[in-house]
Amino acid sequence: MELFSIFIGAFLVQNIILSLFTGMCPFIGVSKKASSALGMGLAVIFVITLSATLIWPLYTFVLVPNNIEFMRTIVFILLIATVVQFVEMFMKKYMKSLYKSLGIYLPLITTNCAVLGAVIFNVNRNLDFGGAVANAFGISAGFALVIYLFSTMRERIDTNTVPRGFKGVPIALVTAAIMAMAFAGFAGLGS
Repeated sequence: MELFSIFIGAFLVQNIILSLFTGMCPFIGVSKKASSALGMGLAVIFVITLSATLIWPLYTFVLVPNNIEFMRTIVFILLIATVVQFVEMFMKKYMKSLYKSLGIYLPLITTNCAVLGAVIFNVNRNLDFGGAVANAFGISAGFALVIYLFSTMRERIDTNTVPRGFKGVPIALVTAAIMAMAFAGFAGLGS
């Protein structure tokens, strides 16, 4: 039950995009088409969950015992970059159209602050292994949900009449603000 609570808290209550405003670059950049947003969301789920799964034992059994926690950021980034490189090679070989549609945003997962933020949130909260994986999966699933929902709204907005001053990014930001207010309603659910 505790792992489910951690997951729901990360997924809805403290959503990485709408509550913590982390990972906004791919949120705005990749959300123009639902297919690209879904692909990015799935890639982020894989990268964040795998990174958290690998980083927790590395931090717990290598950095902390050797008293080198100060190196966590660089170690985390190196491990995340390795995971992203693996995902990029896989997509390039087996999912060429998705690889092309994600463009520059796929390698930018390495520097996506949502990915680094997820593993740092795990460390700062002193979660055990199961809690760290549940939190990372909740964060990444919340990212995927929000970017996909946002992309479907943007596709719909693009087919409707929007005042000239609001076309493009301005109406996207207004839509994101309304989504953030809606997600604030989940505040009573989690820890």
